[in-house]
Amino acid sequence: MREIVYLVHTSLDGCVEGPNGEFDWAFMGPELSEHSLELTANSGEFAYGRKVWDMMSSYWPDALTTADDPHDIAFAPVWHQTPKIVFSRTLEKADWNTRVVGGDLTEAVTALKAEPGGNVLLMGGGELAAALTAEGLIDEYQVFVHPVVLGGAKRPFAEGTARLGLELVESRVFDGRIVLLRYRRA
Repeated sequence: MREIVYLVHTSLDGCVEGPNGEFDWAFMGPELSEHSLELTANSGEFAYGRKVWDMMSSYWPDALTTADDPHDIAFAPVWHQTPKIVFSRTLEKADWNTRVVGGDLTEAVTALKAEPGGNVLLMGGGELAAALTAEGLIDEYQVFVHPVVLGGAKRPFAEGTARLGLELVESRVFDGRIVLLRYRRA
């Protein structure tokens, strides 16, 4: 059975973006980049909500030729090659090896988890993560805490997310500044 792994970068004050939607603060040093590339290379599929998909699909298709960041250049081929899924009630189709799933979220994710292949890596998307958490569908949470205070309003889980007990299975420091907190459902 495939698992859903939620990967999210947050600031020290628990924000996933700055007050104006900025995501220019997530530092991808060599250690974190290597870990991220291992994690993504071992995933069977990437999953996104509609808002994160719009951001990813506006950047990664051309990143191999437009990026100057070593992490982005290394990740671009992985993004292209890895199958992707977008959960959306409004998007009808998507390019770049991507399928769109609408309808009942619990049914869709239960079916997705039953498919053969590697784990599904859910990247960002507080609203989707909250909905999946409420249904008990996320198996592992990988929270990367960056040393910045953003003062934004958007958190890794939408407001109203139900209380959830988790078990810490790993904590680790990358590049002397980013802390990974890896949890599994208790």
